[in-house]
Amino acid sequence: MLKNRDVNISNPEKIEIISDSFQKQFGSTPDMIVRCPGRVNLIGEHTDYNDGFVLPIALPFETVIAAASSADAQMNLISEEFGPAHFSLEDNPMSTSGWGRYIHAMGTLLAQSNPDLLGWNGYICSSIPIGANLSSSAALEIAAGMVFKHFGGLEVTHTELALIGQRVENEFIGVRSGIMDQMACALSQRDTALLIDCLTLETSMVSIPEDVTVVIMDTGTRRELRSSEYNRRRESCESAALELGVPSLRNASLEDITNLTDETLKRRARHVVSENGRVLDVVKAFSISDSFTAGQLFSDSHLSLRDDYDVSGPALNQIVEVALGAPGCFGARMTGGGFAGSAVALVDRNEVNNFCDFVKTNFTAPKAQPAITSVMLYPVEACDGVSVLKPN
Repeated sequence: MLKNRDVNISNPEKIEIISDSFQKQFGSTPDMIVRCPGRVNLIGEHTDYNDGFVLPIALPFETVIAAASSADAQMNLISEEFGPAHFSLEDNPMSTSGWGRYIHAMGTLLAQSNPDLLGWNGYICSSIPIGANLSSSAALEIAAGMVFKHFGGLEVTHTELALIGQRVENEFIGVRSGIMDQMACALSQRDTALLIDCLTLETSMVSIPEDVTVVIMDTGTRRELRSSEYNRRRESCESAALELGVPSLRNASLEDITNLTDETLKRRARHVVSENGRVLDVVKAFSISDSFTAGQLFSDSHLSLRDDYDVSGPALNQIVEVALGAPGCFGARMTGGGFAGSAVALVDRNEVNNFCDFVKTNFTAPKAQPAITSVMLYPVEACDGVSVLKPN
């Protein structure tokens, strides 16, 4: 059986294994196979739901779905890691629990404008670590959206699929997240970062300096979906924008924020406004291959997330501190929603092995936040977004 921690699972040998697994489960060969990557956000944390800027890359970690169309609305799914899920698209997605709800909700929302949308049989496997803040749920949403698009002959763009995926999180999962994760999974391109303006949804590709490697540092700590904390941060930002009389914190300046009366709102807003500036400054630094400046901006981002936005955690703080003392590290920061999971570092390409050895040797998850897996370090290259492997 294919092991879920094999990072790239869309090479021909492993696709054959996935196809064989589908045939054993459903008695036929799959009509299509789609892959969708996870993502890591280089910088621009908690800015997407404030109409700000973000700079993610797609990862070699990926979710793969092998599927065959059905003659009715029934969905029969098997996840290699989590087991089966069965439901009808005619039912409310809230009646489906666990991971199946993400796919059920994608189908329900797509069926609102395509009432004849049919179900399918699907075999799903993924190498994206769950709970590591690397967008396993967004990858599942976009991959499933591509299956619905193919079998239903739907005229829906990748950006529209991303927006539907965001609605799934907001309306059916209960997390008031922004658009970054789904856009990154859908629209990223190889060897570049994806600059997203979350107000206009305009995107541009940003080259990463040749002298650096992006290293993901998975602390091995995991979080439950901290929807209440996540939503509370968004509510604080909306309250700050309302008090300042602006549509969102995208429209506020650091000077404006000094007028906020509540200290907590002031700190939350200060992070968002300063983080937007850091994203654009990293893009400028990348454009002139100034890895030192980009790295300092990464580190400044972590301090802001730790001190102003209060979404870091003991393990994330510790691994960032260790990374900053490691050979070749230009900068490091927590990434994703926060609280646990992963951090990201910009590392001198010639020092990657020394960097990884140093961090593995010197990081231990703190007693206040024990790890469920050992620390894992992944030097990664930016990958393409979602794609259909069969038919090609």
